[in-house]
Amino acid sequence: MDMNIKKKREQRLYWLIARVFLPFALGYFLSYLYRTVNAVIGPNLVDELSIGAGGLGLLTSAYFIAFAAAQLPLGFFLDSRGPRRTVAILLLVAAAGSVVFSLGQGLWGLVMGRALIGLGVAACLMAAFKAMGEWFPLEKLPMANGFIMASGGLGAITATAPTQYLVVEIGWRNGFLILALATLFVSMTIWLFVPEKSRDKPTENITGQIRDLRKIYGKLVFWRLAPITALSQGTFLAIQTLWAGPWLRDIAKLTPDGVSITLLFGAIGFVFGNVFIGVTTVWLAKKNIEPITVVGTGMMFFIIAQFVVIIEWTSAPNILWFIFGMLGSIGVLSFSVLSKEFDGQLIGRATTGMNLLIFVAAFSIQWAIGEVINLWPTAENGGYDAAGYRYAFAVALVLQFLALFWMAFAKRIKRF
Repeated sequence: MDMNIKKKREQRLYWLIARVFLPFALGYFLSYLYRTVNAVIGPNLVDELSIGAGGLGLLTSAYFIAFAAAQLPLGFFLDSRGPRRTVAILLLVAAAGSVVFSLGQGLWGLVMGRALIGLGVAACLMAAFKAMGEWFPLEKLPMANGFIMASGGLGAITATAPTQYLVVEIGWRNGFLILALATLFVSMTIWLFVPEKSRDKPTENITGQIRDLRKIYGKLVFWRLAPITALSQGTFLAIQTLWAGPWLRDIAKLTPDGVSITLLFGAIGFVFGNVFIGVTTVWLAKKNIEPITVVGTGMMFFIIAQFVVIIEWTSAPNILWFIFGMLGSIGVLSFSVLSKEFDGQLIGRATTGMNLLIFVAAFSIQWAIGEVINLWPTAENGGYDAAGYRYAFAVALVLQFLALFWMAFAKRIKRF
């Protein structure tokens, strides 16, 4: 009997992996590939279209602001319509945005394409988290979410050396046309193969939606996590998806191939970090160490890693960027904490509410870094001044330190 139960559980797990995990993992793979690809093709865009640091920051961060703008309505659709329908339809928008980007002839055409991509992949991670929460056992959520994040890390890996090779062989415009076709394929896969839980037709009006948002934003645990999660993840995304490449070129003095290899190490670190943190958190929970404690500890080490970047330690950039990528993955645990704090009808809105803050922060920080760098003159070879990186990165670091301090002591405050 016990053997039969074990066999059924194994079969159930394989079914979940094949029909739920893998399709959403493919979606998040594409989302992260789109998100990070500008760190490699940025120099091509600058050379071809004569874009300055501020323009490059705006262009790349357009993904984030469109992504952020979609989060609150997405929370409602994920809870009422389900992750399968929501993400499959939006991926069609991402495919269209990829085509627009590939055809763009100026800054604003590229901004429009990048914004459509951001809107189109806006549901990929939150839909995956929602689906994992609906289908996987609660105790397995940190691990399942960690592996979902790892699939995004594989997208980041693909956006480094493989993308550099592809750009050299066929050009970045043709590369985005290939991405459009891949996005259509993933959309169809999710629509046709992912199961959907039965749902009641949504009867909630706008007043009810606002009331539910007040429940979410009225919880102290949300606001303990929100500042440090938004600022740390926003900074990580701003640097990883754009400014890491120029920093490695201008400060570490790497060649384009060297930059892409170092970014590859960072992406591998991101994958390793997500898997390691997910598995470790499940193990620590058995020893009564809560995920929120792991979040705080991980954020502290991530701040230390950023400090090492600011002081321009370039002796071993591959190691530095591996550690940076590994520690930058710690923010995924915040979503596991939220999944335990809110009931099933509110998980989608709670996680997208947090994601909204993360991507507003990513947009603001990524653009602001470019504008700060612009305060110093550009070198004759097109490189940026080291002081610009130092000051821009340092401001983001100080904000994270203050947010970590708030997280550590906010629990002493009475609930709202």
